[in-house]
Amino acid sequence: MINVVCGIRSTGRICTDLARALEEQGHEVKIAYGRENAPQEFQNYAVRIGTDLDIMMHGLRARLFDGCGFGSRKATQRFVEWIKSYDPDVIHLHNLHGYYINLEELFNYLRTCGKKIIWTLHDCWAFTGHSAYCDTVNCDRWINGCHDCPIMNYYPASFIDNSPKNWIKKQQLFRNIPRLTIVTPSNWLAGLVKKSFLSEYTVRTISNGIDTKHFRPLESDLRACFGLGNKKILLGVATAWDDMKGLSDFYRLSSMLDNEKYQIVLVGLTQKQIKKLPSTIIGIKKTNSIKELASIYSAADVFLNLSYCENYPTVNLEAIACGTPVLTYDTGGSSESAFGENVVQRGNLDEVYKVIENFEISMPTVDVADLDYKRSIDSYLKELYMRN
Repeated sequence: MINVVCGIRSTGRICTDLARALEEQGHEVKIAYGRENAPQEFQNYAVRIGTDLDIMMHGLRARLFDGCGFGSRKATQRFVEWIKSYDPDVIHLHNLHGYYINLEELFNYLRTCGKKIIWTLHDCWAFTGHSAYCDTVNCDRWINGCHDCPIMNYYPASFIDNSPKNWIKKQQLFRNIPRLTIVTPSNWLAGLVKKSFLSEYTVRTISNGIDTKHFRPLESDLRACFGLGNKKILLGVATAWDDMKGLSDFYRLSSMLDNEKYQIVLVGLTQKQIKKLPSTIIGIKKTNSIKELASIYSAADVFLNLSYCENYPTVNLEAIACGTPVLTYDTGGSSESAFGENVVQRGNLDEVYKVIENFEISMPTVDVADLDYKRSIDSYLKELYMRN
């Protein structure tokens, strides 16, 4: 497998979950990654691509010349030689952006290697000339050819717009790869892929899952710790918070609500962000404890997903598994992982306020077992890995 990280964050954990399941069936697995450190428990899978210096130089190229995916040439050449030596039966691609791998070197190898190739897309970057999050501004230039990108300041941020050339390069590199199957976690993203230059490939939707042994209703001392009494807790959780994840909308919502009745709690903030919070919002830093996170979900009355960019967010699944209903913007595939319940037009805070005030938020009728990550792993194993 090839991904930007190994064993951390959502895509890294998807890789290690799959690796464990494959290993249990007697297969040998390696996860090649580019950034940060793989946790000790996953070191037997981990293969680092390049160095921190490679990432820094690639990131500089991306910022100055809009060259995300076109740096790290020597690091990728060395990695391709490693692949040839390892000689895998299956190559499973995940996030290839992140300033760690060179698309030209990788796909020139993939085109002639004769291996079975799976590519799980976690965002839109593969078929756009620049952005991973084109949906945030309802941009569809990528259908016929990117130009005048409206979100150059967002990841992967750049001082210049090279999206027309990047789009052409990606189309040339990514098309006509033998034995390639594309996987998307959401039907929403599958629909976009089918409109893009990747439409020649078979596209399968395999939804993300969570470990329901860990994410389940738990006792919580959150109310006692913050003296919240009988206030209704409105929870938001993110790995990294910014306006694209809805941070400014939470600010605005906090000023609309009766703070004697409601309390907004945000998890995953930096210390700097916590210091800037209005007094009406409680901020909690990122937690590495799944049990602590599950207890916070369990304490909340509503999980709010006010993100402007989503694929198939597992935070929705985590909340539901912990017995907390979800109220979400209709962003990407977010309504799919909230199971179509309690969905509000993106950016419509007046409607969010109305739903909360009337407390028209209900739990979706879904079997918690259907949320478990083993379901998605079984789909990969039976339908993709083991087929010729």
